[in-house]
Amino acid sequence: MRVGNVLEVDDLTIGFPSLVEGYTYPVESVSFAVSAGERLGLVGESGSGKSLAALACLGLVPEPGTILNGSSIAGGIDIRSAALDELHRLRGGIVGLAFQEAAEALNPVYTVGFQITETVSTHHRVTRREAWERTVALLTEVAVDEPEAIAAAYPHELSGGQAQRVMLALALAGRPQLLIADEPTSALDVVTQAQVIELLERLTREQGLALLLISHDLLVIERAVERVLVMYAGRVIEEGPTPTIFSTPLHPYTEMLLASAPGHRRRLDASHRGPAMAFAQPAVRGCRFSHRCPIAEPECRQEEPSLQQIEPGRRVRCRLVTADAK
Repeated sequence: MRVGNVLEVDDLTIGFPSLVEGYTYPVESVSFAVSAGERLGLVGESGSGKSLAALACLGLVPEPGTILNGSSIAGGIDIRSAALDELHRLRGGIVGLAFQEAAEALNPVYTVGFQITETVSTHHRVTRREAWERTVALLTEVAVDEPEAIAAAYPHELSGGQAQRVMLALALAGRPQLLIADEPTSALDVVTQAQVIELLERLTREQGLALLLISHDLLVIERAVERVLVMYAGRVIEEGPTPTIFSTPLHPYTEMLLASAPGHRRRLDASHRGPAMAFAQPAVRGCRFSHRCPIAEPECRQEEPSLQQIEPGRRVRCRLVTADAK
């Protein structure tokens, strides 16, 4: 693991048994790294593999899925060879995970305070009183009004914004090096979304946390992260600094995503819309985006392009893009 990285994912492939034969691959040959204090965004449509790739970083691929190839190393722990005690130290300790739809992710039969206190006690040798004080401090850090009252509440008594803040406090309870936030603004109103993004920015800055933010919302990604990975049908198809990706996208799919974002200056030609290619189509050849691409050539449907480096920190998976086209 390279010095300065808190997470390294290399050539990660996840397979699910196919109803026909072999496997389907919702995540295939995905590689990326997150350095200490960095904010990285994973963006793509629903079903692109972004959330599954993040869950794999903690060894949480849902059955019957399995990691078929590659590695994921966080804090020096390789999830494919880690012992059970190492996985316990990794999950919630080295890496904190804020699940999508926080209100449903929280345990409905326990109070907020109990759930956070138990997490604190699991990862730190503290007294019950110290764990409770840490719980109240965490709720204060995530800008919850009346933290002691919220700690005594059950999840169903929380608003959407309160539940999301509680989920962030729970993810931070083990003092992690990396926070994975999966769609943290979904189902929230615009004002609350902005507050949650500001909260993530403040927490990562003040605590020196690295952030892996997963979202289909490009406006959220643009505001919250420094670097972006765009995923399509299980593959990374573009990577680069956030300002560069948003000002000069190279891949036609990235251009399409930006054109679909509310208020963006580009307009999307309706003829280019269509469903994302299902990852469960092993017979499909060539570029996975070619059936939707407005500039595809016959060769694009014959051979899948590699993820090539266009310049330092900038990669793209498109045979029609060269270093001269950036």
